[in-house]
Amino acid sequence: MGERGEALRLGVLLSGEGTGLENLLARIEAGEVPARVAVVIASQARAGGLRRASLRGVPAVAVPRRRGAAGAAPRALDEFNDRIHAELEKHRVEFVALLGFLSPFQPRGYLGRAINVHPALIPAFCGPGMFGRRVHDAVLARGVKLTGATVHFVDEEYDHGPIIMQRAVAVEAGDNSETLAARVQAVERELVPEVIRLYAAGRLEIQGAQVRIHPD
Repeated sequence: MGERGEALRLGVLLSGEGTGLENLLARIEAGEVPARVAVVIASQARAGGLRRASLRGVPAVAVPRRRGAAGAAPRALDEFNDRIHAELEKHRVEFVALLGFLSPFQPRGYLGRAINVHPALIPAFCGPGMFGRRVHDAVLARGVKLTGATVHFVDEEYDHGPIIMQRAVAVEAGDNSETLAARVQAVERELVPEVIRLYAAGRLEIQGAQVRIHPD
């Protein structure tokens, strides 16, 4: 929980339309998640999630990633993350949720306090370049019978940190990337609020590469 029993202060990072953000805000308003979104940060100035945040009175900030020369890429990434962390600090964020954030995030002081949601069962169909429709296209091309969603803690590697929760989704005959994505997204919208609720209740413990969920 937040300081002095206050609601957990969340920072949400996104790059797109923000439907996951909308779901989280609705769950918070319904009293299902003891948290508040303190700031929404987008890696694209035109991200629809910024508008969704603003309409609900949530501070919304664009932090576009600047593209430099190839040799300057690590420095540019560090500078990009510097600006993100400055906003997180400004808004006194305690916990970070990456909800469709398509740029690398360096957790720094948020190790164990930052989560990512991925539209597949990690370690399958994940890693650099595997996001959004690309994931579902790869699932369908491979012909697997089960996919799903994963929520994991963020570490310094892409789609790698300790897994908190996963839920399987069956791949059905006749599926395309849109129909499959819709069912996976429905699962994501259940998992993310639940994980934040568990964290706020102090029920998540990282033990090496694993996460233990303590009982009530």
